[in-house]
Amino acid sequence: MKRGNGCGHCPGSHTGELPCLASATEKARSWLLVEHPGPWPERVEQLARPAPVAEAVRAARNAGVRPQLIRRAGRRRATPPIQVYAAFSRGADVWIEGRELADPADLAALDLTALAAGRSPGLGERLTEPVFLVCAHGRRNACCARTGAPLARSLTARYGHRVWETTHVGGDRFAANLVCLPHGLCYGDLGEPEAMAAADAYLRGEVVLSRLRGRAGTSELAQAAEHFVRAHTGRLGLDDVTAVDVRPRLGTSGYKADVTVLGHRYRVVVEDVQQSAPCGPECDENLKTYVVRELTLLNEAALV
Repeated sequence: MKRGNGCGHCPGSHTGELPCLASATEKARSWLLVEHPGPWPERVEQLARPAPVAEAVRAARNAGVRPQLIRRAGRRRATPPIQVYAAFSRGADVWIEGRELADPADLAALDLTALAAGRSPGLGERLTEPVFLVCAHGRRNACCARTGAPLARSLTARYGHRVWETTHVGGDRFAANLVCLPHGLCYGDLGEPEAMAAADAYLRGEVVLSRLRGRAGTSELAQAAEHFVRAHTGRLGLDDVTAVDVRPRLGTSGYKADVTVLGHRYRVVVEDVQQSAPCGPECDENLKTYVVRELTLLNEAALV
């Protein structure tokens, strides 16, 4: 699949020219993925049919869980049964569980309050394989359908059942977008080579910094600080970064963060800056990005 060169109304957009670091959604720490082939409304909370799925979406939002509708790329099966996943991506104890439900009404039995707190909602045993979500939500944003749908087909050809199309994941201006669960790693502005590099890295327990938007469920400032320290140290393991503590830098417009990487602590000073939307109002979400001003190793004696 070739990378797109525009959205139809804005030639030259989505070409990898805009930095996408520290742009993953801050609120998604727990996830409920429900198979629904469509049609998808503009916003997932507007879903009306089927009623059990719509009710589960509303209940998840009310409980503080991120609901995502999912479907297979290309040819889609009629449902039920429906595939359902629950995932928790906060901290080091991440997990995902899932199973098929013969009756969508069984969604009502899930304990979404437990899921929001990082506990099983009752879907069964935890899974050992990841799930890859590709945003293909055309009614929300045309760029996502134009770039996401073909990318989902390409990834499905390589990674099979691990791949699903999904509704809006944030960052329309970075279409095509990929989310790797259970860690909640978000990548954007992807063509096929970049997406496969990200998926392959995730399967071997690493991140790829190119096109990495960040980790969902953490603040943008923490995402930025982690990104800069990983770039500085070359530490790409999923669990290499164990702590990020961010606070304002008094007397300045910047922020400072202490980032712990394999026992070594770094001080990072970052500032936010604005960038322009690639497609005009349709992709005009949060347009901040971050730059690093200082990066210092605090416990130099700990180096080996």
